[in-house]
Order: sequence, then C-alpha cells, then structure tokens
Amino acid sequence: MATLQELDRRSRDIFKAIVEAYLETGEPVGSRTLSKRGVELSPASIRNVMSDLVTLGLLDAPHVSAGRMPSQTGLRFFVDSLLQVGEISEDDKGEIDSRLAGAGRDIKDVLNEASEVLSGLTNGASLVASPTADEPIKQVEFIPLGRTQALCILVSDSGEVQNRILKLTGNVGPSSLVEASNYLNARMRGRRLSEVRSAIEVELREKRAQLDLAAQSLIQLGVVEWTGEDPERGRSLIVRGRSKLLGNASAQEDLERIGHLFDELERKKSMLGVLDSTREAAGARIFIGSENPLFSLSGSSLVVASYMNTDRKVVGALGVIGPTSLNYARVIPMVDYTAKVVGQILDGRQKWDG
Repeated sequence: MATLQELDRRSRDIFKAIVEAYLETGEPVGSRTLSKRGVELSPASIRNVMSDLVTLGLLDAPHVSAGRMPSQTGLRFFVDSLLQVGEISEDDKGEIDSRLAGAGRDIKDVLNEASEVLSGLTNGASLVASPTADEPIKQVEFIPLGRTQALCILVSDSGEVQNRILKLTGNVGPSSLVEASNYLNARMRGRRLSEVRSAIEVELREKRAQLDLAAQSLIQLGVVEWTGEDPERGRSLIVRGRSKLLGNASAQEDLERIGHLFDELERKKSMLGVLDSTREAAGARIFIGSENPLFSLSGSSLVVASYMNTDRKVVGALGVIGPTSLNYARVIPMVDYTAKVVGQILDGRQKWDG
C-alpha cells in the first residue's frame, strides 16, 4: 500500500478530493468534476496525477472513458491516513438518545430500536448481535412440566431470558425443584455458569451439598445442558434496512452484488462471527470490500462496534453495512456512540434490577 510519504502534496490533495467526491455520489470522478470542486490545475495535469494514482493502486478505472474511483486499497488508505472523524452531530446524538431511551427496559426492544435508528440515520442496513449466552446469572428456576420433564429458566444480568426443557430420570417432586433452584441461585447469582460449573460438580461429587438425590440429579442435568452447548445457541441477529441497499443499485452488476450481500445477511452464524471479531478493537472497526471473506463478492463496507455490560465485558456488537461509498466520517462516530448508549442502558438496567 502507498504511504503518505510516497505522495506529494498535489497528488495527496487530488486523491483526497476524488475520494470525497466519490463518497458523496458513489460515481467515478473525472477531471472536470475536480476542477469544479476547486482543484486549481488544468484538466491535463489532473489526468496525469490520476494516472499516477492508478499506477500506485489507489484508484481504479472502471471504464476507459469514465472518471476514476478509489480502489479498495485506496479506500483503506483514505480511512487510515486522511479521513478526519469528528464527534457525532448533535442531531444524530439526540435522535439516538431519544429513540433508545423510549425503547423501555427489555433488552430485545432496546436492540431492535438500535437497529432501526441506525438503519434510518445512515440509509443503509444495520446489524445488531444480541449478547452472548455466558453472562452473569441473575436467577435460575425449575418449573415442572408433568412427571418426566422440567423447564429450566435462566435469567442473565442483562435481562436475557433463556429456557431449556430437561428430561427427568426419576421421581422429582416440587420440593426437589425448589431445592435445586435455591442451591443454584445461592452459588450462581452474579457469576457466570462457566465460572462455577467445576465447583458445583466437585461439591455434588463429594456429597458436600445438603440435597436430596432428586435435586442433585436435576442440578447435574441443568449444569451439563447449559455449559455443554454451543455458546451461540439462543443468540439473535437483528437486521434492518435491507431494501435501502437496493437504492444504490443502478445496473445488473449492482443487483447481482446486492443479491450476494442478501445471501450473506441470511448466514446468521457467519455474520455473528464477523461482528464478534471486533471484541478486542477499541472503538469502531471498518471492513472494506474483501477485507472480510464474507463480503468478497458483494463489494460492501461494514462499520461495527462492540457494546459492553456493567463489568466492561464485551457481550455483543452492532454495525452498519452499505456500499463502499459509505459516508465513513458520519457513520463511524454514529455506530461507536450507539454501541456506548446500548452498553449504558444495559448497565442502568442491571443497577435498577439489582
């Protein structure tokens, strides 16, 4: 990739002007357009610089007679070296604050509203991944479902409710269900199941728990069911604004590209993997085109940021997907801010519920 040192000031200014014009229109940019935007060089001089930028791999020439547009490498160079990302605008901030504040205290409603507001403000598609399953536990309860089954209900600190049906192996009465619930709540409240599983298993194995045999069996069933599963089980991927992506499609090639993207959005596990890959990133992360294999055929960009719980642990992520001509300067702070607000709402819910 080219570096700032390899570009003289004239080349850098022209490259920046081309990318900014492309991000505004989504169309190739010609020398006349640059002249109208205040580039004080003759069209011939501008074309010479553009030719040099093509040689460096920063620009593409989609058609011989058309203008130039930034390549994927050029966009990455622009985002990393030339893009000035400021604070979120007061209008966008106010809209996000009011919409999420009015979503209530149910985590699903908050995440749905976050997805809706991001799609609306960016005119793109939004993605929100619900929290991972291994969160601190707030409450465990066993409810009888006849003589051979029981419903195990797990409520996380973030308010996420998950259910599992357990097949009972013996005669488990109501008192054993209550006893098992009390035992697990005493040891698990405020802690993650993965943290306490070993201690519970040792206590049961060494007969240190003052429980009847039916309650012990029920606890063992529940612990195995919850900790032995795929951690992605029960997670949801909220997608809004698919139709807005069609607004940028003007040719058959564009429609095929959007078709590939729609296929990718249906691959829940893969999309969750992309969103979760940002866990270690500070602030928003940007994927451009084929930088992520999932978008290699669609020519799309994704801006994504993680949201945290009260323990400052990353539990989920949200983002915006659109064409490579996405308005990065506006979208990046918007996604980053929305993730922070969702995290604050999770934090406030836990303090309120606690």
